[in-house]
Amino acid sequence: MDRKLVPHHSHWGAFNAVVEDGKLIGAVPFDFDPDPSPLIAAIPDAVYSQTRVACPMVRAGWLENGPGGGAGRGREPFVRVEWEHALKLVAGELARVRREHGPAAIMGGSQGWSSAGHFHEARGQLRRFLASSGGFVDQTSNYSFGTALTFLPHILGSAQSVTGPLTSWSSIARHSKLLVLFGGANPKNTQVAKGGCAWHGTSAAFAALARAGVRVVNISPIREDGPEPTSPEWIPIRPNTDTAMMLALAHTLVSERRHDEAFLARCCSGFPRVLPYLTGVDDNQAKDAAWAAAITGVPAETIRALARQMASERTMLTASWSLQRADHGEQPYWALVLLAACLGQIGLPGGGFGFGYGSGAGLAEPPLLFPAPAMPVLPNPARLAIPAARIADCLLHPGGRYDYDGKSFTYPDIRLVYWAGGNPFHHHQDLNRLRGAWQRPETIIVHEPWWTATARHADIVLPVTTSLERNDLGGSPRDRFVIAMHKAIEPVGEARHDFDIFRDLAGRLDCEAPFAEGRDETAWLRCIYDAFRERAQSNLVPEFDAFWERGWVEIPLRTDEYVLFAEFRADPRKNRLRTSSGRIELYSDEIAGFGYDDCPPHPAWIEPAEWLGSRQAAAFPLHLVSSQPRHKLHSQMDAGPVSARGKTAGRETLAIHPVDAAARGICNGEVVRVSNARGACFAGVLITEAVRPGVVRLSCGAWYDPLHDEEKPACAHGNANVLTRDCGTSRLSQGPSSATALVEVEKCTNPAPPVSAFAPVPLTAMAG
Repeated sequence: MDRKLVPHHSHWGAFNAVVEDGKLIGAVPFDFDPDPSPLIAAIPDAVYSQTRVACPMVRAGWLENGPGGGAGRGREPFVRVEWEHALKLVAGELARVRREHGPAAIMGGSQGWSSAGHFHEARGQLRRFLASSGGFVDQTSNYSFGTALTFLPHILGSAQSVTGPLTSWSSIARHSKLLVLFGGANPKNTQVAKGGCAWHGTSAAFAALARAGVRVVNISPIREDGPEPTSPEWIPIRPNTDTAMMLALAHTLVSERRHDEAFLARCCSGFPRVLPYLTGVDDNQAKDAAWAAAITGVPAETIRALARQMASERTMLTASWSLQRADHGEQPYWALVLLAACLGQIGLPGGGFGFGYGSGAGLAEPPLLFPAPAMPVLPNPARLAIPAARIADCLLHPGGRYDYDGKSFTYPDIRLVYWAGGNPFHHHQDLNRLRGAWQRPETIIVHEPWWTATARHADIVLPVTTSLERNDLGGSPRDRFVIAMHKAIEPVGEARHDFDIFRDLAGRLDCEAPFAEGRDETAWLRCIYDAFRERAQSNLVPEFDAFWERGWVEIPLRTDEYVLFAEFRADPRKNRLRTSSGRIELYSDEIAGFGYDDCPPHPAWIEPAEWLGSRQAAAFPLHLVSSQPRHKLHSQMDAGPVSARGKTAGRETLAIHPVDAAARGICNGEVVRVSNARGACFAGVLITEAVRPGVVRLSCGAWYDPLHDEEKPACAHGNANVLTRDCGTSRLSQGPSSATALVEVEKCTNPAPPVSAFAPVPLTAMAG
């Protein structure tokens, strides 16, 4: 018996792959990880899943009739073809579309997490290939925090307060007395980081907060969003009303003269122009605690008491990434900055604010001494991109005008979509709308290891390797370890590396030289590592061969404590922010100049399109919270046994309050139909007091499983994005607004439809 341990990496942790006689049989956590993620256990089953794409496939209707008709996507069987035939079809389509319509007709780039490796990261390879072959339509910003990424530079000069590093957990434990979490800081989210997380330190950070006696307040409709080790106090707020509560907290500080006037004058711009709105001079409505109580469902005295405590001691404020994924998602972030500015603790150890504590691993660790490795990027010669969350709009409305970040643009006419390294039928909103949009392009090409909904809705599907079937370098810009990802097993079925596929296609399209630069996999790994070593200028980074044999290298931290905005606070003139005034913009003349009625020039309460205080609540009286899942990463590994632990009756689990369940005659473990005007899905029920009455939680990530006999097909498996709203947060940021969704839940009186997402894809005979 040949048994070995092979060093490797993933978004949820570094590990040693256990390989026996050439087969992956297990995964052992990285020796230096203090709190390994349980998601590692899902890896072997994912690699050998029955949902693996075994060979190149082409949709029967496309193969027979050629490009142009997308009505059969997701419905027709696939035909198995040889690799040579598949590559000929792909190269021919790319050449045809580029020749007839130009680069503006090709959408690529993808959105998604792909694998943890720097070199084989699918989106990077696709973008490099399409750039080298003449250009394409890319996507800018992202789904996770795209609103903040676009908006925050206007008021803070950069997006660091959402991308990190934030004021470190160590600084909060040593100096803070109060930590207020708008949207919580759920530990499950800190198990993952894009690019890899070899050192999970958040559990230790929460334990340190508890030992230090830091009071933690979780303001969220979900009790479990608060980190349990800190024994957080729970304030169950109505979803999408955080802005109103933040404004009321600021109003309390101002009306009781507890705000820091010196800080506001020295480090901020525009407070005198916000004050009339806050006090009600502008609209005859003071944004006080009584006003906010009627909106948020939080008692006025609770709001006043919290504001007084914030002002009396060192306080750290944070808002989760999820708050800006909502209608007018800019406003809660801007209101939190206003509140922190009124407190005057920005730039002090353990004080101020930061976005995303608990939204991902490594955000609140001190910065690395030198940057992690990175794959070089080729510029896109077409210089075309749309906001990431506006894909369906783009496909549905070619030539349509849209506003984004102060400018006006036109959607291109997409004829070909090339997708690799993501699953839009997981992360996009209103999937019935996306499904209609997805039928419009003439050809859709997808690289996938598994038969996800995106693969099932493609025309040409090329099977690609998982990271275990190739060599790579793993590591996140926020993680202290770089991991040698050794190939553990041979490719499963006929799978090939994305790089090898693109290099073959590049050869057929006369662009192999700019794409591959004459390097194979090994040469690229050495190139990426050597550039990292040169930037580091440190004897802590060994030569490549020594690193590869050892399996890892650790990047030291610059310090054991970091404070966001410390240098700015110390000298605002010398350390100006990259804003118009050089200071924190509480009122933005730049945003005012855009003239957007959905994003005013200062933080403001704007009623969401759907919320529990709206007229729509009469028909759909429950607010849907589509949080990140606990037992998988987005939709990755949903087909495996680890993900199955979080399901109920074989479907995604819907958490509902006992009062709401009783009113509908629903019992624990039953299957229910969740619906609104956009669509419906089926889910298994968990009755719990951990959600606020009037709120249901249905985590995202269930593989989309539409019932094809319906006009707006329901999802049998419980994909929450059948129900979410596909509208931009505002004309400024055009981010996703998935958190703004009302639904109704009803007990299934007839047998629920079976889940078929994990069943084999229908095939016809092989084509030559």
